[in-house]
Amino acid sequence: MTVAEPKTDSPRPRPLNPPPANTVVEPLTPHLYAPDAVRPLRAKEHFLQADTFVELHVHPWPQLTFSTRGVIRLSTQDGSYIVPPSRALWVPADVPHSITLIEDAELRTVYVHSWLAPPWERCEVLEISPLMRALMLALDTTPDGRPPADPQAPHRERMIAPLLIDEIERATQIRIDVPLPADKRLRQLCETLLRNPADRATLAERANAIGASERTVARLFRDQLGMNWQQWRQQAVMAHALPLLARGMAVSQVATASGYATDSAFCAMFKAATGRSPTAFQHKKAR
Repeated sequence: MTVAEPKTDSPRPRPLNPPPANTVVEPLTPHLYAPDAVRPLRAKEHFLQADTFVELHVHPWPQLTFSTRGVIRLSTQDGSYIVPPSRALWVPADVPHSITLIEDAELRTVYVHSWLAPPWERCEVLEISPLMRALMLALDTTPDGRPPADPQAPHRERMIAPLLIDEIERATQIRIDVPLPADKRLRQLCETLLRNPADRATLAERANAIGASERTVARLFRDQLGMNWQQWRQQAVMAHALPLLARGMAVSQVATASGYATDSAFCAMFKAATGRSPTAFQHKKAR
C-alpha cells in the first residue's frame, strides 16, 4: 500500500535516476514524525540492507541524517553526498532527496521544526561531535499513533532542541559532495561514473556513450558545474574513497576500487586534493 506524503506548496520533485538496487522502498513514513511547536525535534531509526534505495521524496521541514554504522549516499537534484558514520548531512526543508545504502546501515534521521533551523539554503555535510551524537541518540524514535517509549519524550525534546541546534551550527562543515548537472546527457554520464568509480573510461568514450562529442561534454562540465572533467572526477573519487578509508579498508584496496592502477598514483591524487595521505583518514574508522 502506498503511503501518501503530506501536502506541501513545493513543486512536484523531478525524478532522479535511481542506481541499480536490490531493494527499492517508499519514503520511510516521514509524516509519522512531523515536528511541531510541542515536539520541535522528532527522531526515527531504520535498519536497512546494502543496495536498498529509498525513493525520492520531500517534506516541509529540514532534517539531519546520519548512520550509527554503515555508509549511505543521499542524492538531491543538485548533487550526491557520501555520509559515513563520522558525518551527518543537513537537508533543508522542501529539498527532494533519495537515499542509497552503500552498505548495511542503521539509518537515523532527526526532523527539526523550521523555526529552530539554521538558515542554510543548501545541504551541508557536518562533522559529528560526541555531544551532537549523544543528543541525537537520546531522542525518542516512536512514530505518531503510538505512545512514546519515554513518557517524558516531548519535554526532553524541547530541552535538547536549543543545545542540538547550537552544536549543529558550531559543527565543522566538510565538502565531500559531488555536484550533478541539469543537462540530461551529462547527468547520465556523471551518474554512470558514480555507480562505478573504478571505470577508467576516457571522456571521449563516455561522451560517445551518451551520443555527444568530447568537446561538447567538456563545455557542459565548465558551463553547468564550473569545473572540468578531471576536477569533477576527482571529487567523485574522493567521495567514494573517504568512507572506505574511514571503515579501515587498506589503501591498496581503496586505490583499486577507485580505478587507480597503482597505490602511488592514488596517494598522489589524494594528497594533492586534501593535503594529507590516505592513511591519515583511517583512524576515523567507526566503532
